[in-house]
Amino acid sequence: MKVLVINSGSSSIKYQLLEPESAHVVASGTVQRIGEDVEGDVVTVEHKCGGETFEHRGPVADHAAGLRVVFDLFGASGQDLAHADLGAVGHRVVHGGEVFYRPTLIDDDVVKAIIDLSALAPLHNPPNVTGIESARALLPDVPQVAVFDTAFFHNLPAAAKTYAIDAETAAAHGIRKYGFHGTSHDYVSGQVAAFLGKDRSELNQIVLHLGNGASASAIRAGRAVDTTMGLTPLEGLVMGTRSGDLDPGIIFHLIRTAGMGVDDVDNLLNRHSGIKGISGVNDFRELGQLIETGHPTAKLAFDVYIHRLRRYIGAYLIDLGTVDAITFTAGVGENDAHVRAEALAGLENYGIKLDEARNTAKDRSARRISTDDSAISVLVVPTNEELAIARAAADLVA
Repeated sequence: MKVLVINSGSSSIKYQLLEPESAHVVASGTVQRIGEDVEGDVVTVEHKCGGETFEHRGPVADHAAGLRVVFDLFGASGQDLAHADLGAVGHRVVHGGEVFYRPTLIDDDVVKAIIDLSALAPLHNPPNVTGIESARALLPDVPQVAVFDTAFFHNLPAAAKTYAIDAETAAAHGIRKYGFHGTSHDYVSGQVAAFLGKDRSELNQIVLHLGNGASASAIRAGRAVDTTMGLTPLEGLVMGTRSGDLDPGIIFHLIRTAGMGVDDVDNLLNRHSGIKGISGVNDFRELGQLIETGHPTAKLAFDVYIHRLRRYIGAYLIDLGTVDAITFTAGVGENDAHVRAEALAGLENYGIKLDEARNTAKDRSARRISTDDSAISVLVVPTNEELAIARAAADLVA
């Protein structure tokens, strides 16, 4: 059986066709610039299958049009979805609120509930729903499954998930820490256990998902007990374009003194803050190049990023008491040795000893980057949210 995994963003769709049991990726691709006026011979859909790349050039009006192009490219590449033994379509949905905390078979009521949760994730749930509705229309006879980013953190301890605001207001508006990147944290912590040859219930872990969006989690005996993202993905670590933690008074100050509206502040904190807000770029490769040229704010942006990351690592070391493994994952975590080294620098007294040669080695597999005598294992483990979603969908429909 194969599963088609769809991750719909506001102006893009990422997808993979996988065999869940073997983890084999049959095909993958990206639809970009959805709804934009595209001029010239611009590639808007790139589809990879069997070592070949198939492209679509020109505008893509909406998500439904994008998926129709994708289905056509599947046919052109010899993988017609109508005859591909497609057992399910798995959809990444960012916010499940209090309602959804397991993989869920999608019907009209589920779609309505996800739409209702858009108040908690206005940047994410609406495009997720658009992708779901488009896929349901194009593949009406294939089971559609929603897998929620918040699910892994559904059962956070009350002290970790509760904000210190008026309890009635919080209850009336669903205000609590939900956490995000849960599919990744769940998958990676399972891979760590397998790498160390232990059951998850035997391990206390800190997982650092560092990409353009970034989050950390504290996992005790296989259960998440804290995470950095909160009601929305804005809380916590400094990210590519998001601010992470800040004094809430900054928002009121900007509204009162800068004449900014709510949407202006939302746009500032989500799209023009973080690494980009300080340095002007949000790609760590570009940031490194700027630092080498002596750019005045690039080093500051890096230092602010590391400062916040180290603060949470320290907090989770205390929270867990005993830590067996600290794991880096996602784009920055897997590929930036300098970030890893600086995040753990000087922590030998806490039982963390990084091996420089292992940390800088060009290796894309799951690996240990700590010394053999490090009390805490430091690992790099590639995340694979698509595979996790595919397996969750396959298990549910089975």
